[in-house]
Amino acid sequence: MSNMNKPNKFLPTTKEEMKQRGWDELDVVLITGDAYIDSPFMGIAVVGRILEDIGLRVGIIGQPDINSDVDIKRLGEPKLFWGVSGGSIDSMVSNYTATKKFRNDDDYTPGGKNNKRPDRATLVYTNLIRRYFKNTVPIVLGGIEASLRRLTHYDYWSNTLRKPILFDSKADYMVYGMGEQAIIDLGLYLRDGKDVRTIAGLCYISKEPVKEYLQIPSHKECLENKEKYIDLFRAFYDNNDPMYSKGLCQEVDGRFLIQNPPSRYLEENEMDKIASYPYQRDLHPYHAKDGKVKALETIKFSIMTHHGCWGECNYCAIAAHQGRTIRTRSEQNILSEAKHFTTLKDFKGIISDVGGPTANMYGYECKKKMNLGTCIDNKRCVDAHRLCRTMKVDHSRNIKLLKDIRAIPKVKKAFIASGIRYDFIAADKNHGKEYLKEIIDHHISGQMKIAPEHTSDEVLHHMGKPGKQSLIEFKKMFDDLNKESGKKQFLTYYLIAAHPGCKESHMHELKQFTTHELKINPEQAQVFTPTPGTYSAVMYYTELDPFTKKKIFVEKDTLRKERQKEIVVAKKSFCKTKQNSTFGMQG
Repeated sequence: MSNMNKPNKFLPTTKEEMKQRGWDELDVVLITGDAYIDSPFMGIAVVGRILEDIGLRVGIIGQPDINSDVDIKRLGEPKLFWGVSGGSIDSMVSNYTATKKFRNDDDYTPGGKNNKRPDRATLVYTNLIRRYFKNTVPIVLGGIEASLRRLTHYDYWSNTLRKPILFDSKADYMVYGMGEQAIIDLGLYLRDGKDVRTIAGLCYISKEPVKEYLQIPSHKECLENKEKYIDLFRAFYDNNDPMYSKGLCQEVDGRFLIQNPPSRYLEENEMDKIASYPYQRDLHPYHAKDGKVKALETIKFSIMTHHGCWGECNYCAIAAHQGRTIRTRSEQNILSEAKHFTTLKDFKGIISDVGGPTANMYGYECKKKMNLGTCIDNKRCVDAHRLCRTMKVDHSRNIKLLKDIRAIPKVKKAFIASGIRYDFIAADKNHGKEYLKEIIDHHISGQMKIAPEHTSDEVLHHMGKPGKQSLIEFKKMFDDLNKESGKKQFLTYYLIAAHPGCKESHMHELKQFTTHELKINPEQAQVFTPTPGTYSAVMYYTELDPFTKKKIFVEKDTLRKERQKEIVVAKKSFCKTKQNSTFGMQG
């Protein structure tokens, strides 16, 4: 991790900082809906560092004022392209609760008040550039907000099918997915005057279709027929693996959205390199004057061990954005990052997280998938019933990594705050129990959060989650190991109400299970939010099972959604009077 010991600087966000580097103009200006935190956990910072590494001059503008030209003109017009991201979280998810109430807080805004991230930030920032820079260089979209909206998509907040975001935004191109290699190719192609439309991982609008690509249902067909929208989503979801995926072509009002095949995944040495860039791991001073950013507390001393997730929960967009194949960093690189923390003056010995989208997917993958890509025809690595026999879960590499991190002088505690799939622990007959013991003894403090989400087999089936038996077995293993270690630690549970297929009767079933089997009264549950890029959002819009196209129940009334949540968090079981209240009854 040689770069970590070099003198570090933020990427410039003011003209003064440009002058300090001897720059009169920039090659690339990046715009984001977050305050600029220079961290490997912040996509815009990673993109900036990647472009810097290939020799381009890059600047970043975080949360520009959308009512004036002060911020958008702050760095001048770039020479090659503008990069626009809504931020680390889809702006609509960031701004609104599942019941569409405005959120007052924003963890990525200085001071914490939600007053700087506009709704549909990607569209707003693109229009802001167009307003003040006529005939400018290409505008390129990226980030999760754009990536998951790249084709016709259901938008919960307007309750409509919206066009691919390139048509609404008036941008020129989009880099979708993680986009590390695609952004390198884009920068070099634009610098060298090459045609960028050949780049893998890129979307653009064309007057003509690409005949060799898979022709998917048009926007008009999706509007007229919900089953056609399911067909489109299936094509979107199934063509994210760079080993075999086809390019996609969708007609939208006489023009065509072209999605090139996905960009390749990074190799381990490339993952290491990107993690080793000279991140400041801090909020840029330009923003610091306005207050602290809460997100920094979580990510400043956290370690990302890998990308990707093959869990494929139907309500989660990670599979469609990061991919279903795990790409890991080397142990040496991870340990070098942990050792680097100990050299920083504000490090107190606590590593906030060691993990990824799912912490216990580090260090192993299906050999078949590594050679041929993810399976097609809806065959998943794990479903509601079992783990695929070719996926050999093995926590041994992860165990050794955690032990090595703990052995670093000045590291007092390394938490695992990322999600953990408890069913995989049980599936690993050789090292699963040992892994859980490591976590119980060294990597949690008082409680461990897991995400069963529900316990009804019918609802779990629609969620793509394992049955409740694996939860019962895990809880027993957890309790037994805590007793052996002489610790009094407990499990907390993430639960979801009003997911497609879930009725009030299912929530009463969940309440009974948490009371009698888990011996708890849940203090919180979240109402399901249909986010773009997920099968669950398709279920919510179509009221059909996307795998069978059979009708399913979907709760769409806001009060009844809240009631589902109330049922499971109530201190006592609902009395008959409340059951017959104005919320009504379902199921």
